Amino acid sequence: MKLSQILAIDISKDHLDTDARPTPWRQRLANDAAGVARIVARARQMQAFVVFEATSVYDRPLMAALEAAGLAFHRANPRKAREFARAAGFLAKTDRIDAAMIARYAQVKRVQPTQPPSAAQQRLKALVARLSQVTGDLTIQKQRRKAAAASAETIASLDEVIALLKRQERSLEGEIASLIDDDPLWAHLDKAFRSLKGVASRTVARLMAEVPEIGTLSNKAIAKLVGLAPIANDSGRRIGRRPVRGGRAGPRSILFVIARLVAKYDPHLGAFHQRLKAAGKEKMVIRIALARKLLVILNAKARDARIEFANAT
Repeated sequence: MKLSQILAIDISKDHLDTDARPTPWRQRLANDAAGVARIVARARQMQAFVVFEATSVYDRPLMAALEAAGLAFHRANPRKAREFARAAGFLAKTDRIDAAMIARYAQVKRVQPTQPPSAAQQRLKALVARLSQVTGDLTIQKQRRKAAAASAETIASLDEVIALLKRQERSLEGEIASLIDDDPLWAHLDKAFRSLKGVASRTVARLMAEVPEIGTLSNKAIAKLVGLAPIANDSGRRIGRRPVRGGRAGPRSILFVIARLVAKYDPHLGAFHQRLKAAGKEKMVIRIALARKLLVILNAKARDARIEFANAT
């Protein structure tokens, strides 16, 4: 994408610090409705491509406003933008410097527009995130009950909290299942994923919520996206260890858990596991390789399911 005008924003909880190329526009605005409106108006006036770092919840109002205004934007990976700044010799870090570096990063890397998620995708991600929180809280409360002294009041209080969390867990699971069933493509993907024994509804929901690109990317690209692709570390005659780094931690963590379970039922994944053990590979190496293999299998199933769905509609 050719970037003629770039409007870069460093986002924090309270402020929006801006910079622009080639026409400078350095401002510090409040991260509120008025500040967002000024950025949208300036982007329209400049006919600019807007670039900002992903900052969890603090970039959502700006992203929603840009999408509503029909303005193209790129949501940059903060680690990549920061590493670019260091490589450019900017070791100091301030909001103003960060805004300038985001603009330079976008110009040099020629970043592409971020495809905004649909309302259903955003809702699915929010529900899956909340289910994960409730499940974690439920585990903690159960552990506390097990360790509680023989106090009837303490145990009764914990039982009340546990009962509430269980009701919320069931409710969230039902909402997620309904959301997936109501979307024809998601329902088709769900069926394809669950054809692998050991892949349960929670795994499917996590993948759909956090890796919506599955089935649209190559196996190498999807492995890199999730952080399961080995990174080359060679120099001259030395062939170094190839670690994995970065990527999306949530899907990666669940793939680590599920891969061992699926390997018990799937003959191909099971044989792959045995070959790695027979070769004397380290446990962590085996764990990563199994997760990557399972992701590749799921990516292939998603690709086939998407093609089938497209041909049927």
